[in-house]
Amino acid sequence: MAEHAQGFRALLICLCLCLLLLSAEHLAMSMDLDDDDDSFSDEVAVAPARRLSGDSFNVLNTNTSSNKSGSVFCRLLYLQVLDLSNNLLTGELPDCWWEMQALQFMDLSNNSFSGEIPEAPPSHDCSLESLHLAGNGFTGVFPSVVKGCGSLATLDIGNNQFFGRVPPWVGSRVPALKILRLRSNNFTGEIPPEISQLRQLQLLDLANNNFTGPIPREFGKLSAMKNPIINSTGSLTGSNYQDRIDIIWKGQEVILQKILQLMTGIDLSGNSLSQCIPEELTNLEGLRFLNLSRNNLSCGIPESIGSLNVLESLDLSLNELSGAIPVGMSSMVFINTLNLSNNHLSGKIPTGSQLQTLTDPSIYSNNPGLCGPPLDIPCTNASPALNKRNDKDSDQWLYYCVIAGIVFGFWLWYGMILSIPKWRHSAFFFVDAMQYKVMLKLQPIDPYLSKEKSDPFL
Repeated sequence: MAEHAQGFRALLICLCLCLLLLSAEHLAMSMDLDDDDDSFSDEVAVAPARRLSGDSFNVLNTNTSSNKSGSVFCRLLYLQVLDLSNNLLTGELPDCWWEMQALQFMDLSNNSFSGEIPEAPPSHDCSLESLHLAGNGFTGVFPSVVKGCGSLATLDIGNNQFFGRVPPWVGSRVPALKILRLRSNNFTGEIPPEISQLRQLQLLDLANNNFTGPIPREFGKLSAMKNPIINSTGSLTGSNYQDRIDIIWKGQEVILQKILQLMTGIDLSGNSLSQCIPEELTNLEGLRFLNLSRNNLSCGIPESIGSLNVLESLDLSLNELSGAIPVGMSSMVFINTLNLSNNHLSGKIPTGSQLQTLTDPSIYSNNPGLCGPPLDIPCTNASPALNKRNDKDSDQWLYYCVIAGIVFGFWLWYGMILSIPKWRHSAFFFVDAMQYKVMLKLQPIDPYLSKEKSDPFL
């Protein structure tokens, strides 16, 4: 009986200890992060680090907090991974956030933060390798805080309200960038060609902004898109935490994580880019997707586009492209998503290889000059406007040839007469004789004169 009583008491003690621990943890997580009390701040700065092995603080997908982000995190000086994404956090970022100089991964995406990104002090020693600020209400110009981040590989500030020009120093002051995502902001001006200096850049997403001007030819020098460097892991330095990014892949938004290092692509859609598609883009033989839709691009599709032999997704729709579809596209054996609609393309649609599997007519819709499968327009009668234009061009060339022949023949005949004396004398004598005979026909005939007297040549 005594043994049962001792066991019951031990069980009660264990239950009480568990309740105390759960209460303490609940209290620590529910207190306001804006509390400036020094003793509380010190406790929070130490306790989470001890509980999470001193290298991370993750509130991922909790959807429970509506408090403003507090400066209490600034005291986590040894924090390496900070993930507060997909919550209901509001307010502006405090200036002291950049005091966490051990921070490698920072993800504040998909909250309700606002205001400008605070600038870092000149003495800031940036150790960030990945910065995610997408899906908030941040404003201001391109954040200068990343200027000194020499190890920054991922910068995602999409779906905010940033404005102004993208500074040229991006190509030199952030040399380790592999992923640059600026989509769905209000950036303006031309795309800086200095981006081509980012030798490790694999993903470039500038879609849905207000960029103008041509696509930089220098993009053909992006070496990581020519010959992608495949790493065995996408983990951050000294951590098992894997980076991730949201991209539009084959028309759908997907999150890449484990295969992030295998992906290469450019998305410049939804801007006001103009002029021709640079031939240099076809040097990027490692591209897996290319989206240039919804711009004002003109000229034709580059003839050497078939050299993008690992390309899986190509979207050139809603532009002003003209001319024929290059036959070399039939050599793109991995292409499975294609959109060339709403342009001014003409001629027969190439067939062969992977293109034969793309049987959706909408791929080529609203190009009045196109004919052949998968369109229900036979090439013999498909392009009357095109044939009429070709006939007109042929007639024009015929006129030019006739005029050139007349001019050439006249000067050839005239030059020979002037250069050969016998021909010249004979020609002049012939002209004089013809002129005399004409004059005789016009002169009235005297019936009393004999023929011998009236014709000196007889």
